[in-house]
Amino acid sequence: MNIKRKTKSVELLLNTFKDLSAISIIDLVEKFKNDMDKTTVYRILDRLEKSNILHSFIDNEGLKRYAKNKVGKSQSANQHPHFLCEECGVSSCIAIEMKIPALPSYKIKDSEHLLIGQCKKCLA
Repeated sequence: MNIKRKTKSVELLLNTFKDLSAISIIDLVEKFKNDMDKTTVYRILDRLEKSNILHSFIDNEGLKRYAKNKVGKSQSANQHPHFLCEECGVSSCIAIEMKIPALPSYKIKDSEHLLIGQCKKCLA
């Protein structure tokens, strides 16, 4: 499924992902509560993820977070860890590719890697 039309709502959401930060679904719904309803936010995020524009992962509290994919990369090429600062709550993509090993008797479709600690800003 591709994004055929970039509506105002789609543009608003896409502009939120200009850097490598990952944003929780709760924060996105709150940010756009005056522009669109919760269902619209979820529907657009789902379309953007299916179109390989965004990817998501589950953080340490069970919340889904979204981040922008690198342009032109396939879903499997976007396998990378995410970092969550336990002090300031900012999460980001770590720009290293993860190789998922082949395991006998298992078919692996996806993998998530969440690194938790303190970011540079909080360490200073």
